[in-house]
Amino acid sequence: MAPKCFSLLVVTFSILLASSSIKASFAGWQAISNLTDPKVVEIGKFAVKEHNKRVNALLRFESIVRGETQIVNGINYRLIISATDALATNAESNYRVVVWDKPWKKERRLISFEKLLD
Repeated sequence: MAPKCFSLLVVTFSILLASSSIKASFAGWQAISNLTDPKVVEIGKFAVKEHNKRVNALLRFESIVRGETQIVNGINYRLIISATDALATNAESNYRVVVWDKPWKKERRLISFEKLLD
C-alpha cells in the first residue's frame, strides 16, 4: 500500500510542477530578442509621446535598450528606453516604461514611465 501511495504522490507532484511551469511561461515576462523590430520601436515612441503630453515634457525617443513582453488581455511591453531631454541641455537618460497594447482593438495605454538613476 505504501509504495502505491508514494507513486501516486510523485505523479501528482510532477503534474503540479509541470502545470506551474506552463502557467509561468504564459503569465511571465519574455525577453524581446529584436529590439529594433518596428513594432517595439513604435511602442517606445508611443510611450515618450504620451509621457510628454501628460507632464508637458520635451523628451525625444532615441532607442530601446532592453525589453520584455507579457501576454495578458493584450500585450504588456516593459521596456528600458533611451531618450534625450531637450529641457535639460539634451541630456540622454534611460527610462523604464510599461505600455499595454491590444492591437486587434486599436487600444494602447501608457501604464508607467519612470526615469532610471544613472
